[in-house]
Amino acid sequence: MLYPTLWRTSAAPSIWDELSSARRDMDRAFDRFFHQPGTQVMSPWVPAVDVREDENEIHVATELPGLAPDDVHVTVEKGVLTITGEKKQEMQEGKEEGNYHLFERRFGRFERSFTLPRTVNADQVKARFEQGVRTITLPKAESAKPRKVQIEANERR
Repeated sequence: MLYPTLWRTSAAPSIWDELSSARRDMDRAFDRFFHQPGTQVMSPWVPAVDVREDENEIHVATELPGLAPDDVHVTVEKGVLTITGEKKQEMQEGKEEGNYHLFERRFGRFERSFTLPRTVNADQVKARFEQGVRTITLPKAESAKPRKVQIEANERR
């Protein structure tokens, strides 16, 4: 019975040895790049969102640094709140002076969608934009708000 050998019998490397060596070199290069302290793999930009609820409303705050109010669109349709927009990379025509040593800001189109509870009054949604934060206020329907129930007492004598 023949078994594959784990060593080469000839001194000249085969094409498979060269391909294997190239693969190991690429793996090491990727490991060095992606696993160095302080390096991050760049992912698409998705703005951070906070959702807060009180007894009368739901508040959705979205961080949108570098965007103007007209760059962001808010829609409510069929019980879904959708926030869309695009953050464009600032490029200057011609040759830039200097080289980038670190580039962490993210750019691109984004879309965030949230399914709303049926208790939201979609006709009265309000949005405001202040200091790079878009705040959306979703009022609750009157039937969804907590109400105090008066307790009647039967007095027996």
